[in-house]
Amino acid sequence: MSDSNAFDSAAPPFDAAQALTQITRSLRDLKLSPRGNGFELRGKRVVELVAGSGATAATIDVQLARTLALTPQWDRLVVTNTVEQRKLVDEVKKRLAHWERDE
Repeated sequence: MSDSNAFDSAAPPFDAAQALTQITRSLRDLKLSPRGNGFELRGKRVVELVAGSGATAATIDVQLARTLALTPQWDRLVVTNTVEQRKLVDEVKKRLAHWERDE
């Protein structure tokens, strides 16, 4: 009889610095231009990223534009694990595709 816990292992802790690097790479791959702590599409800010500090060091605070505008309204997200990291990149892809269709 096998032990069902033999292959159970805890997920590695979320490394916000490494995740920020991966997100930055993904956003550049989507042809977004880095500017300071954010990314732009055709001169319009679409994403802002800030690594957490202090007690929230294992997080990334994100502002994601609802619409492509010079002064956008922002949706705020907090990335605390790799699943949320993937969801963020997928959401950016979805919004970029939507903005491209609207133009």
